[in-house]
Amino acid sequence: MSTHRPVALVTGASSGIGKAAALALVEAGFEVVGTSRDTSRVTPLDGVTFLDLDVAGDASAAAVVQQVVDRFGRIDVLVNNAGTGLMGAAEENSVAQAQAVFDVNVFGVMRMVKAVLPHMRARRRGRIINVSSVVGFLPSPYMAVYAASKHAIEGYTESLDHEVREQGVRALLVQPAYTSTGFESNSPRPDTPLPVYDKRRHAFDRLMVDAIKDGDDPAVVAKAIVAAATDPKPKLRYTAGPVAGRARMLRRMAPAGVFDKQIRKLNRLTG
Repeated sequence: MSTHRPVALVTGASSGIGKAAALALVEAGFEVVGTSRDTSRVTPLDGVTFLDLDVAGDASAAAVVQQVVDRFGRIDVLVNNAGTGLMGAAEENSVAQAQAVFDVNVFGVMRMVKAVLPHMRARRRGRIINVSSVVGFLPSPYMAVYAASKHAIEGYTESLDHEVREQGVRALLVQPAYTSTGFESNSPRPDTPLPVYDKRRHAFDRLMVDAIKDGDDPAVVAKAIVAAATDPKPKLRYTAGPVAGRARMLRRMAPAGVFDKQIRKLNRLTG
């Protein structure tokens, strides 16, 4: 079944940012395919076709992309939203935990890009939108592994964009701040906790609970994703919401010493 409407594939679309993005893209006139690791547990969304996908599997990524192309004839926009968090001090997270995060947040994005690019290049058009975070350009104490994964996506996407632009394809970033998604409750805790970090880790956990509770609605991020998907002259980076905008300005404009003190103050760190 081919279509004259643009086609968007959104990973991790069963809840949170992915769900909001899928619905916003439907509203913007797209045929939308959303993915989840287990679609049997997904509440149906009007206008969204769901497929099972494990971004940590090469075969699964390739199969989903081929299914979408077979059904709709093309993929105009890929939104790499599927991701996982991880809490705890860097020393408390095992290498195995870090590898699991990178397998989803970084290598999962790479798998989807490798699967979709041949189709986009053949049509000489397409947009790859990678959902990053403000911690893709800011440090995040007690989330070092997660921050590292988002820093990796920033460098990967910007480099990729230079490679594929002459093929008619763009690779773009959307950078949310705290978003009301339940992120903190779904993020694994350290598997090798150390007493020396207990006090600060617990304080950070409380900070995250409050920040997420008061965070942006996922629709704010969805609006930025739709802009990245539809702007005639897209920007490389889209900050989502006022907090993300202020964080980006802080990173760019503040002197190093001021920036360092502000990060410690925001994260309630002493010394």
